[in-house]
Amino acid sequence: MPESANRVILFDTTLRDGEQSPGATMNLREKVHMARQLELLGVDIIEAGFAASSAGDFEAVATVAKEIREATVASLCRTVIEDIDKAAEALRHAKKSRLHLFIATSPLHMEFKLKLSPDEVLKATDQAVRHAVSCCTDVEFSCEDASRSDPDFMVEVCRTAAAAGAVTLNIPDTVGYAQPDEFAERIAYLKARIPAKVIISVHCHNDLGLAVANTLAALRAGARQAEVTVGGIGERAGNCALEELIMALAVRNPYYRLEHGIHTQQIFPSVRALSRIIGRPIPVNKPVVGANAFAHEAGIHQAGVLANPATYEIMTPESIGLSSSHIVLGKHSGKNAIRSKLEDMGYSLDNAQIDLILAAVKELADKKKDIFDEDLEALVLEEVYRLPDKYRLLHLTVQSGDGGLPPCAMLALEIDGARREHAQFGVGPIDAVFRGIAATVGRSPKLEQYAVNAITGGTDALGEVTVRISENGKSTVGRGSHPDIINASARAYLNALNRLAKMREEM
Repeated sequence: MPESANRVILFDTTLRDGEQSPGATMNLREKVHMARQLELLGVDIIEAGFAASSAGDFEAVATVAKEIREATVASLCRTVIEDIDKAAEALRHAKKSRLHLFIATSPLHMEFKLKLSPDEVLKATDQAVRHAVSCCTDVEFSCEDASRSDPDFMVEVCRTAAAAGAVTLNIPDTVGYAQPDEFAERIAYLKARIPAKVIISVHCHNDLGLAVANTLAALRAGARQAEVTVGGIGERAGNCALEELIMALAVRNPYYRLEHGIHTQQIFPSVRALSRIIGRPIPVNKPVVGANAFAHEAGIHQAGVLANPATYEIMTPESIGLSSSHIVLGKHSGKNAIRSKLEDMGYSLDNAQIDLILAAVKELADKKKDIFDEDLEALVLEEVYRLPDKYRLLHLTVQSGDGGLPPCAMLALEIDGARREHAQFGVGPIDAVFRGIAATVGRSPKLEQYAVNAITGGTDALGEVTVRISENGKSTVGRGSHPDIINASARAYLNALNRLAKMREEM
């Protein structure tokens, strides 16, 4: 239960619904790091995955459950006894756990997806929730596609779940169909017809760009749990963005008069961490956290901001944890300094991992003068959170020019412990590198996306490359960073190939 009638519970599903966003797959180490960052951010509940869906998801839920001490850890499950038992097993080491059950309640879903009658849905709800309550005292129940369900049937299903022991009832706008006023009416209609002690939750998708608006409308109507993701990632157009919802509640607090436990100074670090993990740059025009959110180009705006920032800024950069980079490390930095800095940034690494980062910092310091927080974070993702290397870059030399022979890449790779060398021409240097790697490993994936980003300013900045490749119906993202952008490109391509190899192993 909330600490007060005005306390909003933040249920974060970045690791579950967010990861279902195409190209947003995370490995186990990345999920654990993101879960720790979510705990620093102050979310109340972390939905760590769908334990019954795969061995990988089960392991992720179980590992996050062991690591997280403050937040509740949840696992999604269908109204199927085997799903519930699997989720309960994955959560057995959690300090605080929740089982999150769901079944579709709209006529469309019941007829064509479930092939169940309304009475059968009611029976499945009752049986599943009762079983879940016998495994875990904290049970949430969701009516999938609630915004397109008959209101009276939705109420009947919710009352059944509450009578069986569910303490939270979630009303998802599964396909982003709802409009704010009608969604608020639906929440008010439900609230008037269920036990007062039961918490109403909402889970809004962004197909029409209304996920945040619908969530805010629902909170005004009496919902007291909001299901969100960092950066708004999720299936199709995504989910309600945590950072937008929280800053709306903060900036317009006199209007909403709602409380929450989010540490807003951790908002930007959380969005930045997710961006690095899934290899998606933060859009410059993204509300709250985009590069343009606190930029002012028009002269009249600049004059106003210089006179008083409040003229055009309704929140401060510092309020979301956005500040200028600070030089913190160099080639003479020691292990304790690096450990302390990483802990400040939310990373909990063992001695062997710290040694890896220390070596990488000293190597980078030989190439560039100043090392920033962003550089250090990139090194952690590159050295610690990557998958074990089936394919690893040993050496790379590229020759390019404006005439004569086409660009050529000469490379040496380690493949399952064996050294392989190859030389390859290409249309350009990156094309030559990618062709050379593909020929050496004996694979021919399709390159779907290639993006380059400078991690910090300056001509000596680390270059960060993100690629998306696909093969045999499987798609994945790879990333790499290095002061040499061609080397970074090779690392990103190999990272993606390693992810594809891991996906094949788990099939």
